Amino acid sequence: MTLGLGLFYVGCVLFMNGIATYTKIEPRASAIMNFFTGGLLVVINSINIANVVFGNPTSGADFYGIATNMLFGFTYCFVGMTNWFGLEGRPLGWYCFFVACNTVPAFMICFVVDNNPVWGIIWILWGLLWLAFWINGVLGKFTYKFMGLFTSIIGVITCWLPGLLLICGWWPFG
Repeated sequence: MTLGLGLFYVGCVLFMNGIATYTKIEPRASAIMNFFTGGLLVVINSINIANVVFGNPTSGADFYGIATNMLFGFTYCFVGMTNWFGLEGRPLGWYCFFVACNTVPAFMICFVVDNNPVWGIIWILWGLLWLAFWINGVLGKFTYKFMGLFTSIIGVITCWLPGLLLICGWWPFG
């Protein structure tokens, strides 16, 4: 259930960030939803860490879902701080590169270990989005319109819709 809740708000913030980028809304104005979403994900996953630690974890795999979810939480906290304080975007871009690299084993696990190609494809799309943020944030290679549309579309397709379906109990893909 927490996965659906997190994805629902990640979809919201990606959609809003995409629209803000596309229409060139002042970055500080979009920081608030990034703080809300990043904070929510960090709190949820901190509680999940405590549950695993006090529940006597049996392996590192117990932390895998938490670690991958924290990639999202830290992304939105980082975006919020960068936008709120008007910071240079290159450090955020390099963080996005780190996260994009982590999506490679994530999608491979979905395809090979979990036999769940739907989540594997979603991880590929997230990886492409984070990679686009690295390319844009560090190399400055994409237009505002491309990044805005790409962010909004990926947010709706891979986060908001799956999150909504998960919290409603209608997600058919494991």
